[in-house]
Amino acid sequence: MPQDRSSSSSFLVQLCTGYFVTYVVTGILVKYFTVLREPKLSEMAYLFNNTLGGSLFALGVVFLLKWLRLKSNRTVRLGPFRVPVEVAYIVPSGVCTAFVIPTTTLMYSLPISVMVAMVIMRGSIIVISRLVDEAQIRQGILEKRVYHEENIAVVFALLAVATNVLLLPVVDLLEARGVPAAQWLGLKAGAARGSFDFIHSAAAMTILGLYVTAYAIRIYIMNYYKNTRAKGVELDNQGFFAIEQVAATATMVALGAFFFYGPVALRWSGRPLQEFHQAVLKPDGWAILSGFPYGVVAFFSVFIFMFKGRTATFAGLVNRLTSLLAGTAATLILFLAFGMKFPSVQDWFSVAFILVAVYFLTRAERRRVAELGLAARSAKAPRPGMALIEPAPAKAP
Repeated sequence: MPQDRSSSSSFLVQLCTGYFVTYVVTGILVKYFTVLREPKLSEMAYLFNNTLGGSLFALGVVFLLKWLRLKSNRTVRLGPFRVPVEVAYIVPSGVCTAFVIPTTTLMYSLPISVMVAMVIMRGSIIVISRLVDEAQIRQGILEKRVYHEENIAVVFALLAVATNVLLLPVVDLLEARGVPAAQWLGLKAGAARGSFDFIHSAAAMTILGLYVTAYAIRIYIMNYYKNTRAKGVELDNQGFFAIEQVAATATMVALGAFFFYGPVALRWSGRPLQEFHQAVLKPDGWAILSGFPYGVVAFFSVFIFMFKGRTATFAGLVNRLTSLLAGTAATLILFLAFGMKFPSVQDWFSVAFILVAVYFLTRAERRRVAELGLAARSAKAPRPGMALIEPAPAKAP
């Protein structure tokens, strides 16, 4: 029996390929505008211009292709309009998205180790996805089970994202014993010291809390939508993305206006706020265009998270592992093209762990495809007790 294309492994590979390529391009553009180009853009200025370009691109596609017409379980009346009932929770998902985007960049600009920040951001998505599956299984929302191969992949994925942090204490220990491990790995001696000082920073902990909370709510909502489609109602990921994107853009505009006018009224000060203010007053056209690949990344990211017939654990792993590989690929390309830093030993250790995780995900995917095929055949089979109508025997001439 042919498999539905929207839930096929080949379509998943296509989404991952698109996500990988556009993520690599996005990673290269970040370094180009903030490191290589003259004059350089600050991280805050690039965040504003890149986000503006990405949002404009995504909204343009949404309205051009008329994705706002969500295929709904049912509609409710809101004044003179009939509105999909799902809007009540897709809009909050968009609001969460609006908080995820700026907090990602802000975490890198705060007094926090970049390596630790990357571990927290990537690792939290993997853990959250597994917890969402567990919660929705217990609630009766998710009828599938998480395969043990997926759980093993979670372990190796966490090892992949935590490679840098896990190596730092070992490096410091070896350095204290006279072994030049830091030099071998291209690290500074004492690199682990102060890595977790950010826990004493109220600003860092607030932003970290916003990021993790917003992503947890968003992943729960995406999977709630995916797992509660009524019989005969198509999983409309395009419609979900469209409503979420409109809500996210509206929220970001409101947040942008607050941080543009608020500091003057509230007498706030700080370098990031000043950089944001200047970026709004003097937008950079090329940096805005650099947001178009970022806008494409958003499509692939959401569609992988919401891939039909898969658990949140599986989809979250595929999403994060693809981004990890893309990050290493972007670093390698920047080295070859611009002579920037070569991927570290830790990066290659991370790639090795990723490949092991991918192996277990591949095994889980084979099992899931077989399960989906069995479910499809069972749905088309006659129900117990249903009489099979046989043609009447032909009369003898």
